Amino acid sequence: MKIVGYETFLVAPRWQFLRIDTDEGISGWGEPIVEGRAEAVQGAVGALMEYLVGTDPLRIEDHWQTLAKGGFYRGGPVLSSALAGIDQALWDIKGRYHETPVHELLGGPVRERVRIYTWVHGRDNAQIVDDAQAKVAKGFSAIKLNLAEALPPIPSAAQIHAMVSRVAALREALGDAVDIALDFHGRFSTAATRQILPLLEPLLPMFVEEPVLPEFARDLRRVTESTSIPIAIGERLYSRWDFRDVLPAGIAVAQPDISHAGGISEVRRIAAMAEAYDVAVAPHCPLGPITLAASLQVDLATPNFLIQEQSLGIEYGGGSAGLDYLVDPQVFAFVDGHIVRPAGPGLGIEVNEEAVRAAAAEGHTWRSPVLRHSDGSFAEW
Repeated sequence: MKIVGYETFLVAPRWQFLRIDTDEGISGWGEPIVEGRAEAVQGAVGALMEYLVGTDPLRIEDHWQTLAKGGFYRGGPVLSSALAGIDQALWDIKGRYHETPVHELLGGPVRERVRIYTWVHGRDNAQIVDDAQAKVAKGFSAIKLNLAEALPPIPSAAQIHAMVSRVAALREALGDAVDIALDFHGRFSTAATRQILPLLEPLLPMFVEEPVLPEFARDLRRVTESTSIPIAIGERLYSRWDFRDVLPAGIAVAQPDISHAGGISEVRRIAAMAEAYDVAVAPHCPLGPITLAASLQVDLATPNFLIQEQSLGIEYGGGSAGLDYLVDPQVFAFVDGHIVRPAGPGLGIEVNEEAVRAAAAEGHTWRSPVLRHSDGSFAEW
């Protein structure tokens, strides 16, 4: 079997899909994307596919090593994300070739269902609580909240108390049966993180995500040793070598993104590394249905898996965006806050190519928002 061609599709709201074709009529799908930099990843996919066309798609590890290291320059979000989408598509082809789900090729399932969480939003405490209660009513047992918008290096007392009150309102409304995760989104300085974490401890968050920017990962030990709250990081780390530097720092949860961190092959290795440090894995996934499908395959075969992020039908496109790209959206139907183990071959989904092509005809030019502090200076999004 040989790879004979490929296509990329820029589709709303901010995603990119990849289809790789073979001479035996088997095609695989992946999702190579950096949010806000889709065109750069599209170009990188084209450069990497020059090597792959004409080769055997089943030699995934050899291809991964060659594509990751064969260009002299390596790593970073664009190259790693291009490789990630290609790797997903190759695993999809391999699963379809063997007529089995990818997780069976990864050693078989260690669980029968995957716990998921969703986000909550609102302009004030009342709206946030209302949204959270609506999500719980839909069956979710875990939610995540972006705790703050733009913050100065040292937040004011009013800002700190407002953030703590937000979490306290959620805990009071939801009780202890619902897990609450908090996303700091790299908006907090190390000093601000250490200031607020002790105030949040009595509210028992499930974890605090990205408490410092990745370039300050060296400061993570100062953060983890200052609090009993589990610390999570990883959406902007792109390889096992990036995670090698944070796993010994006392983090509790690793969050590699299967569309950024080298795909199924590399996230599987990152999860195994994390297990050696007693660190759980909660893959990052505010992306589309192919990323989620690939994440689920790894989740099902990963002993130290914790919970899966997902955004389908939640935030983008009025509720149904993303699921429209699938022939059968029920593959992601959840019960009691879980998705049941998909049984289909490859990634376990069937992409609605007609819907993808129609969306790609419109395309998108999504860009990350640029935030400003009250004095006009740049603020982290």
